[in-house]
Amino acid sequence: MQGAASSYQRNTTFALPKNSNLLPDHGKENPARTTFDNQLIELESVDSTNNYAMARIHEGLASDGMVYLARHQWAGKGQRGKSWLSEPGQSLMMSLVIEPFPLNLTQQFQFSAAIALAILDLVKGFQTGNWKIKWPNDIYWSDRKAGGLLIESVVTGQSWSWAVVGIGMNLNQSYFPGDIPHAISLTQITGAQYEPVAIARELVPRIRKQISILYKTPDQILVGLNDSLYKKDKVITLRKNDELFVSVLKTVDSNGSLVTEDGIFKLGEVEWVVRG
Repeated sequence: MQGAASSYQRNTTFALPKNSNLLPDHGKENPARTTFDNQLIELESVDSTNNYAMARIHEGLASDGMVYLARHQWAGKGQRGKSWLSEPGQSLMMSLVIEPFPLNLTQQFQFSAAIALAILDLVKGFQTGNWKIKWPNDIYWSDRKAGGLLIESVVTGQSWSWAVVGIGMNLNQSYFPGDIPHAISLTQITGAQYEPVAIARELVPRIRKQISILYKTPDQILVGLNDSLYKKDKVITLRKNDELFVSVLKTVDSNGSLVTEDGIFKLGEVEWVVRG
């Protein structure tokens, strides 16, 4: 069991099916359906909801707005190739298929930021505490991680054809092992219990709203991200080439780079080390 996955963007051409025994009947995935419930595919167990969504895109069976939600995910993806595991039924593990047109590949980071803002809008409704977005897109409550996202894209030539938005959120866990001391669940924050499908139902419209804002006023998304940026104007610890150093975090720019007092760092160039 581990805190929710996080990454910025991975591009691919397609993913081969990895759980063919779990695939629903073709008739259950009608692209003409438009409501949340009719676009929701629930899976009892799957390696990764992102893998599953990618496979459906490759087979021509996914459509814009499809939601794939798993009760158990046994090979979830995380940042820098790390895995994300969770107790069955205790976390939100979902992938949302989005057709990003008219966005282009240069807007992938803004797209990721829009999703993070949608998640932040949702969790603030449960508890108005110190919710922040940790670069690149972890969801933090105070100094502990409650969720995150991994976006993978299908790119055809120079066109951004599909985005698979993988979202993980710790919902009902009451215990995390000592090797992940910074994880926290919504239950630990609020004392309430949460149903993954109900959370997804509330989250998807918020994602659509933030993407609509991105279409019209992309600068608003970057402003929103920086307004909610974890540790903004504070000292943070970074790792570059296996060496640790500290700097003051200033902002995140439109390319998704981390702007500090000691330089600008692209995603993958440095790793943010959470201490304490």
